[in-house]
Amino acid sequence: TSSLAAAFRERYENLFGYWPDNKSIEVVSARVIASTHPPSIATETFGTSTGEPISEPILNRESLGNDQRINGPTILQDQFCTVAIDPGWAGTLGSEGTLKLTRCAIPNEASHTVQSPLVELELFTNRFSSIVEEMGQLLQRTAVSTNVKERLDFSCALLDRDGQLVVNAPHIPVHLGALGLCVRSIALGQALGPGDMIVTNHPAHGGSHLPDITVISPVFDNANQLLGYVANRAHHAELGGISPGSMPPLAKSLAEEGIVIPPTFLYRDGKAQFDEIEKRLTVGPYPSRSVEDNLADLKAQAAANLLGCKALQRLTVAHGTAKVADFMLQLRQRAANAIARRIDTLEPGQHTAIETLDDGTRLSATIEIGGGKIRIDFDGTDPLHRGNFNATPAIVQSAVIYVVRLLVNEPVPLNEGLMEHVEITLPRCLLNPEFPDDPTEAPPVVGGNVETSQRLVNLLLKPFGIVAASQGTMNNLIFGNEHCSYYETICGGTGAGPGFNGADAVHSHMTNTAITDPEILEWRFPVRLERFAIRTGSGGQGGFTGGNGIIRELVFTEPVSLSLLTQNRTEGPYGLNSGQAGQPGEQRLAKHDGEEKELGSVAQETVQPGDRLVIKSPGGGGWG
Repeated sequence: TSSLAAAFRERYENLFGYWPDNKSIEVVSARVIASTHPPSIATETFGTSTGEPISEPILNRESLGNDQRINGPTILQDQFCTVAIDPGWAGTLGSEGTLKLTRCAIPNEASHTVQSPLVELELFTNRFSSIVEEMGQLLQRTAVSTNVKERLDFSCALLDRDGQLVVNAPHIPVHLGALGLCVRSIALGQALGPGDMIVTNHPAHGGSHLPDITVISPVFDNANQLLGYVANRAHHAELGGISPGSMPPLAKSLAEEGIVIPPTFLYRDGKAQFDEIEKRLTVGPYPSRSVEDNLADLKAQAAANLLGCKALQRLTVAHGTAKVADFMLQLRQRAANAIARRIDTLEPGQHTAIETLDDGTRLSATIEIGGGKIRIDFDGTDPLHRGNFNATPAIVQSAVIYVVRLLVNEPVPLNEGLMEHVEITLPRCLLNPEFPDDPTEAPPVVGGNVETSQRLVNLLLKPFGIVAASQGTMNNLIFGNEHCSYYETICGGTGAGPGFNGADAVHSHMTNTAITDPEILEWRFPVRLERFAIRTGSGGQGGFTGGNGIIRELVFTEPVSLSLLTQNRTEGPYGLNSGQAGQPGEQRLAKHDGEEKELGSVAQETVQPGDRLVIKSPGGGGWG
């Protein structure tokens, strides 16, 4: 028992970086593996390879016989795999089909193939990508909330020592483009050391909206030289505020949306500071309703960062700090070169696009192409929004870098090298509000992250004419009471383009989450899923048809507070090249007593058992 406890503690500390002294170990299950004596294994024999040596560019394994020697360099294929035999090596097939490779000579300088720089860059690209993908897998596995575990509403990224985004896993675009700004706002101005980790959700420090909590870790090599940063951002389903789910449609200040966490140490010199975070979550006029879930997910986020730190450190041990830093730079430069080539193919000129939110608020962007640059000026956008559709510079950066990545038709990771030839002018407006230190004086932003960001993408894509508008909304549905909080974004139609129809019923652009499985939704939350179907005919007509939205019907089984944050309910997503707009979204509440109520783009209701919510998401615009 003592050895089992010690092994568990060691594994726990490796994952989370600390040991909770006030917790006991509970054995939930034990697994025993039993087996019979294994059968005898036939010994495989290899011939003397006295046959005629074979050396061809590509060989079929089935055509080879025993005792045939295959000299490198060559490629050997069968129905299961491909084996590359290097110069100076030879292979021999055994009696059971095994290929035995033997070094037969040390290749001289003339015959040795030097690995091409492009090949090595591709290898490092995948090494960097695997770090953040493994971070995401661990975060998903160790979190407890439906948001992270089932809906995958999180993102992980690797940044260089200057806080520039280098590589990310294929997570949430509205998170990823903002992480560089967040790291540069917080980490570069502090004297961080090994074992430090910072947490924040503040919109003025590269944040988006309060439920999105960011955890940042500097990474150092064995000589305490800064290598870069790993970071992740995860959506917490509950963080206080005036309504469950922390996305209140009617909030008038940032404080009413939930707990504001300024840049705070989660770990300091390797020591966990969760007690401080717990205090912050439990005080204030609107404390979190699910502090235990918050802390559990924060520990999962911390574990993901610890894994990323160790993986990057191992990479430097294997290849050296200078080489790893150089390939981070090369990866960013590769993206910069890709957008430079794309700009050269664009017709120079200036175009102004306008999108209008459902309440009449104006978004405006003037895009100028010329001199090897894309210049985007948001002058003309309306001032501070009276509701919560205010965005932040980080959200704008996310939308811009995402659109720029769409323009680049090359397999390069989304990183800040894409912004090398892009200039943004962002005046004071609803996309760049001031944030006083007092949260009660700061503007609310929850709708800016989820809805304004989607409309920004459609706004920025319009002048390029490469695709019609997608649904332009995340169709945010939030409900909860004192016992639970649930949040989901709902799929819809994407825009058509030259040569292709839009896609039906997918999450698009700034959201990349999954939809909660019906079994998990109904098991964990007081709701029954009655219908989830394609909304046939909702895509805009044209030479190529926009994608269809969906119909989603939920029946509530307990009293809950219901919130909706949506867009494109007054008019549908635009078509291009004479294509028609997609159908606008609709939503209504059918009460258990027979009353039916049409709901606007932004709505908050108290619902009772038996009440039915019907949401119809927009279709994408048509083309041609």
